[in-house]
Amino acid sequence: MHITFANKITIFRILCVPAFIVTVLYYSSLNVYLKTVALAIFLFATLSDVVDGYIARKFHQSTKMGALLDPLADKLLLMSAFACLFIKRAEFGVVQLPFWLLVVVMSRDIILLAGSVILHITNSQMKIEPTLAGKLTMFFQVLAILGIFFQWSWSFYLWAIVLVLAIATTVDYIKRNIQPAG
Repeated sequence: MHITFANKITIFRILCVPAFIVTVLYYSSLNVYLKTVALAIFLFATLSDVVDGYIARKFHQSTKMGALLDPLADKLLLMSAFACLFIKRAEFGVVQLPFWLLVVVMSRDIILLAGSVILHITNSQMKIEPTLAGKLTMFFQVLAILGIFFQWSWSFYLWAIVLVLAIATTVDYIKRNIQPAG
């Protein structure tokens, strides 16, 4: 199996997740530099998602492996970010990730991942194409994470948008992928 350059970027992005988790979980007032390191890893991983997508399209490097790994990398990074920032919410400042947002984001991603596994196991057709709503959901989830890092006082508005988009994209995913028996 040939691994394209775009796939290598995606794999590297997946490998960034443990480093991000460690830096956030070890962040404290004794080692404040880790907040900057965690932010840099998060931004690097997020921007590399844009780069690998561009390379895959521009240089015809789209593969089945990339179609599976890319959304997995996104989910691992964002789920880890939301979970870690919730766990360390007291250390990050006044603007703290609310529990309900953690539940919404995690539930959405677990439903999408579980649905994909079930569809794969049952040999059903999966529609994994990215949608504009899915891209917007990821964009606003990234902004919500940045809102915690930068302590944006208006982060609540981002959280409300993430809530609406998470519900809408989950319903859309279910509607597109569950066919009535017949």
